[in-house]
Formats: sequence, C-alpha cells, structure tokens
Amino acid sequence: MSEKHVCRHLFTLLKLAEMGAHRRTAKISTDYLAGKLGTSQQTASRYLIELDNMGWIKRTMTPDGCLIHITDLGVKELKKLYSNLRFLMEAAYPPSITLEGTVFTGLGEGAYYISMEQYRKQFMEKLGFDPYPGTLNLKLTTDYDIKTRSELEAYPAVEIEGFKDENRTFGNVKCYPAIIENKVKGAIVSALRSHYDASIVEVIAPVPLRKHLKLKDGHKVKVEVLTLP
Repeated sequence: MSEKHVCRHLFTLLKLAEMGAHRRTAKISTDYLAGKLGTSQQTASRYLIELDNMGWIKRTMTPDGCLIHITDLGVKELKKLYSNLRFLMEAAYPPSITLEGTVFTGLGEGAYYISMEQYRKQFMEKLGFDPYPGTLNLKLTTDYDIKTRSELEAYPAVEIEGFKDENRTFGNVKCYPAIIENKVKGAIVSALRSHYDASIVEVIAPVPLRKHLKLKDGHKVKVEVLTLP
C-alpha cells in the first residue's frame, strides 16, 4: 500500500473517530462524511468500502443509513498514529533533518581513510554496513543547509574511535546514519579530514553512490540525516 493510500485511510478513520465511531456504532451518511473529508460522496463511499475491506471498520447498510464502527484493528491504527505524533512533539531532537548539497570531486583521500581496517571494522559493527572505499562529497550552498549542518553537531552521533599506528594518530570520527536520495542507507562522516570546512558534507554507503545513483559533478543530492539514536 502506498503512503498516499495510508494517509487517505488514516484521515478518513480520524474523521470517523471524531464522530464517535471508535466508541460506539455511529450512523453516518456518505454525504455528511464527504463534507468532512472535502471530497465527493462517491469518493467518500469508496473510502468506506476500502476501510471495510481492510478490516479497519465494520460497515452495515440499513434503510435508515450506514452504521459504522471502528474495529479493534482500526483503533490500533489510530493509537499508532497518536503515538507517532506524540513522539514527534515530545522528542528532544527532530527524528531527522534533510540537507541538500552539490556533488563535487574531492581529493580522493576518502578511500584511504574508509579502507583502514581499524575504522572499517567499527563502521561495520556500529553502522551495520561495510562502506564502499570512498566518500560522496557534497557542497552545501544555502545558508539554511550550512546552518542546519552546524546544528547537527549538537545531536547524538555514532562515535568511531581513533587509533595510532607507528607513524601517526588518527582521530575519532562522528557518524550520522542517513538516507541518500530516499534510496540508499548510508551515513554522513565528520572529521575524516580537517581541511574541509563546515559547508562540505562527506557521505559513505555500502555502494558507490556516484555510480549507483548516476551522479555527476554539479548534481544536487538530498540527504536525510537520522538524528535520534
């Protein structure tokens, strides 16, 4: 079922609940419901048939009108909606924020750092995927995106611990799980290299993002960052 259909069904269910159908059997005409939904009577009737078929309501046709009662399954869906809305309103952080940046070719150092076994093992353990050796580099160009990126530093992050070898010290890396272009699960990585400023975002994923998403320099990319642990 598409998100559009789910929203339509939940909205109809909500309007039926406003008329008391979650507590008792209510007599509701399709004409009256149509007015509540802002649709035609025919459309309202179709929505009721769909809800009935899904088991969210019990619908009985009588000579006096349509008797409707929201079933236990329908009440469960309303409670789920209520729980999600309450979580959104009361959470200390927004569940996600979206950044948009322009693809550019970096210096190619991402592959070196991502491939280091001490980092790679932690990426696999803490992020749940083996990253492709390289980063997708995005340049944030709007004040909104740059400000949002700076705010991200205050949110909980997945911490990748630094290490030392015989030559140098490699610092900690902060990771923020993310969804790229609403298609690929990956993560934004912070502090892999210090010479990039706050307007640059580096993204890792289990696949080569440029190839997988058919990206070229100059393409705009949206990254939804999941901010809650």
